Amino acid sequence: MTSLLAQNPDELFDIVTPDGKPTGVTKRRADVHRDGDWHRAVHVWVYGCDDNGPFLLMNQRGRHKDTWPLALDATVGGHLGAGESVDDAFREIEEEIGVSAKRTSLRYLGRRARESHGALPGIIDREIQDIYLLRDNRPLLDYRPNPAELEGLVQITLGSSLQLFTNACPCVSGIRLRAQDHIAEEIEIRTDTLLLLPNDDYFGQVARAMLRIIRGESDVML
Repeated sequence: MTSLLAQNPDELFDIVTPDGKPTGVTKRRADVHRDGDWHRAVHVWVYGCDDNGPFLLMNQRGRHKDTWPLALDATVGGHLGAGESVDDAFREIEEEIGVSAKRTSLRYLGRRARESHGALPGIIDREIQDIYLLRDNRPLLDYRPNPAELEGLVQITLGSSLQLFTNACPCVSGIRLRAQDHIAEEIEIRTDTLLLLPNDDYFGQVARAMLRIIRGESDVML
């Protein structure tokens, strides 16, 4: 049951319009994903630099998730519960990957609407996602991915990620820190393991934004 604790079907979400405006309606998580209602979420992408150069971290979603189990996604992702603000949702950083971050260290990158049909039958996921970057150079082993939230935390060099996200290379190497036992292992990452919809350049946009910021550009948005 531990792996299911972070996904409560009775959790309440505020329903919004396709452009993110509140409707005043609140529904259970299970009903929101069943009915395909628009709701809000936050993504935090962690990136940094080490002896091998720039890298980014990706969340391997838990195997019991009701949407896209085991797929690779933004480092931290979480829904806004009913009545919550984006700032409230930043609690997910510590809950999911075991590190705390100051609000002032988060850099806003933009907002997007994503509509997908989850890997499980009867799931329609429509999210308004606010996207942030967090630079953190700490070693992968310093993180504490929560096994109730994710399968593992994956580190990929920024160069390899750009090749993967743009389909220039169908498979790259990365390091996964397993959440269950905190063991790091080398893995192969394929394009079909990414939580990306057809013709969606979201991951590529994020990686290019990271690269531009590392190069010193200031006015960077999606």
